[in-house]
Amino acid sequence: MVKPCWKPSVEGDGGVGRGGDTRGRVDGLMWYKDLGVHVNGEFSMAIIQANNLMEDQSQLESGPLSSLESGPYGTFVGVYDGHGGPETSCFVNKTLFSNLKKFATEHQEISADVIKKAFLKTDEEFLSLVKQQWFEKPQLASVGSCCLVGVICNGLLYIANAGDSRVVLGRAEKASRGVTAIQLSVEHNVNNESVRDELRSLHPQDSQIVRLKHGVWRVKGIIQVSKSIGDAYLKRAEFNQAPLNAKFRLPESFSKPILSAEPSIFIHRLTSKDQFLIFGSDGLWEHLSNQEAVDIVNSQPRNGIAQRLIKAALRVAAKKREMRYSDLKKIDRGIRRHFHDDISVVVVFLDPYSMNRSSSHIPILSIRGGGMPASPKR
Repeated sequence: MVKPCWKPSVEGDGGVGRGGDTRGRVDGLMWYKDLGVHVNGEFSMAIIQANNLMEDQSQLESGPLSSLESGPYGTFVGVYDGHGGPETSCFVNKTLFSNLKKFATEHQEISADVIKKAFLKTDEEFLSLVKQQWFEKPQLASVGSCCLVGVICNGLLYIANAGDSRVVLGRAEKASRGVTAIQLSVEHNVNNESVRDELRSLHPQDSQIVRLKHGVWRVKGIIQVSKSIGDAYLKRAEFNQAPLNAKFRLPESFSKPILSAEPSIFIHRLTSKDQFLIFGSDGLWEHLSNQEAVDIVNSQPRNGIAQRLIKAALRVAAKKREMRYSDLKKIDRGIRRHFHDDISVVVVFLDPYSMNRSSSHIPILSIRGGGMPASPKR
């Protein structure tokens, strides 16, 4: 059975003594871990809830990336933006990293192929769960999650994305003495013309594969993203029928999946100019530009920076509705969704001295934000 997510938690020794807490804290609808240590530097995490049930999840894993004593070692970051409910993002938060470790053990390395296999296996397992619970919980077929992952290992940064979350790199520029924002992820949202063109080329016989509905482009007039984990009703025709709610059922069957779980993957060799990474669900980028977010991180203390990014986005959200930020903070979850989405942020600092640590000095840490309890160490 898919179980609900409970409180966020932390395992390991990477956060002790940094930022005054070892488990993260809760302040109203905000969960945060102000500062911790990972294999390659420091990090800061935060999530703000807007939906009735928290649909965003995130995690950071520092240490072994496989079950082999010989390694590889590194940092894994995941941001999972759920839609239709919290079940898929919770499942991904519990399952994806374990699958990555399994394939990394088999291949004895981290690679684009290992990461892709972890995404596809996680999707396959969730769809199997949907089938098992089809008659008891058919609505599970309409729940999905965007999935953004970063893996830092052996001087390489792997970015894998399925959906419309985003990661931005802050790179130091000597000429301007500033830090430039560089977007590393590709977003799969059909409001981008290139994504619509890709879907049309994949489904040439379907003139309605993307539809403009109330001024917003959607796949089959239903969903904005073309890639995700879950969303079984748009991947297997067997779920395009009762007892699934009629509003999710398509009028015609389909022979091949409409949505895909295969991520876009980008590999970057880190340099001394690469200062930090900002991983965020689309709720952050709806209100802050890439450069605005990078400027905030570059100009303010590391401790609590993820919280400050979220608060900066909320101030913009309040201003758009001609209200004060102090009044927005008083609005409870559920109603709050009319003003902004759940927002997840993980800021990962890249410290050159940390890249050269011996394996005996690697901080081992497992932290999950957004309500997912950490699972036992494997």
